[in-house]
Amino acid sequence: MKLHTLKPATGSVKTNKRLGRGQGSGGSTAGRGHKGAQSRSGYSKKIGFEGGQMPLQRRVPKFGFKNNNKVYFKSINLDVLEQLAQKTNASAIDVALLVSNGLVGKKDKVKILGRGELKSKINVSAHAFSETATKAIETAGGTATTI
Repeated sequence: MKLHTLKPATGSVKTNKRLGRGQGSGGSTAGRGHKGAQSRSGYSKKIGFEGGQMPLQRRVPKFGFKNNNKVYFKSINLDVLEQLAQKTNASAIDVALLVSNGLVGKKDKVKILGRGELKSKINVSAHAFSETATKAIETAGGTATTI
């Protein structure tokens, strides 16, 4: 194989037809058909335009309300903390440990909830705690620290 013998595969390279450049280039309409918006110069289709049919973003109803000031928490229960403590043999659990074990995302705010039973003494630090979770952590001998 030599560099001067290399050629692209047959049929892979096509030259585009030069439209609108005289009689031999697709006739008088230059491939645009007759009349209508698409035949005019400067035409650009609006985003979501469906040929005059009511577009999807207008067919689907709007509903609900999103409060931009609400803080959304990722909830972690006591039984999950107990499993994590047994798995990692950690005496302190913080958000970084939860992130490294794939329980929450990096940017998530964490709230500890009181479902399940906590047997081991753990120091937990999170963004928020429910009353039952705080009570359960402290009765087990640990501390609940709010970040």
